[in-house]
Amino acid sequence: MKVLALNGSNADKSYNGMLLKFIAKHFASKYDFEYASVKGLPMFKEGEEDPESVLKLNAQVEAADLVLIASPEQQHSVSSALKSALEWLSTNTHPFNGKPVVIVSTSPLAQGAARSQTKLKTILSSPGLHPIVFNGDEFMMGGAEGDFDENGDLKIEGTVKFLDHFFDEVDAWYAQVTK
Repeated sequence: MKVLALNGSNADKSYNGMLLKFIAKHFASKYDFEYASVKGLPMFKEGEEDPESVLKLNAQVEAADLVLIASPEQQHSVSSALKSALEWLSTNTHPFNGKPVVIVSTSPLAQGAARSQTKLKTILSSPGLHPIVFNGDEFMMGGAEGDFDENGDLKIEGTVKFLDHFFDEVDAWYAQVTK
């Protein structure tokens, strides 16, 4: 399965990017990952043609079997960079239509960007997007600052074990929605 791992953060040091890179490494024998980020995309401007960087992201979403979005939380919502990218991808092109999407998140704060995941699910139900969103167990990891080692690996065995369980559920769900 080809998975687009989309980092919804534009931060220079992104814990969500680190999480996606760990997931890609941890499940490298199971999935074919491609990494993408909203970092550097221009802010959405209604009535404008899609810039090349947005067209590239559109093509990446279209080519993926599943999109894994890592969504940071900013001001109890998704990042403005992620929201802007989704606005681009719901206006002139519609690569998320019918696309299986899974959301993960991490944060230095204890709640692990839980509100971001809730807001993102609402945004994804907007006209022009319409993906098929995984709504089973949720993976949201708090305390990100201390959870990665110097190699970018998760240090807490229980977190890795839950991540394995989470992706077992994702696999079962994916098999159902792609019959």
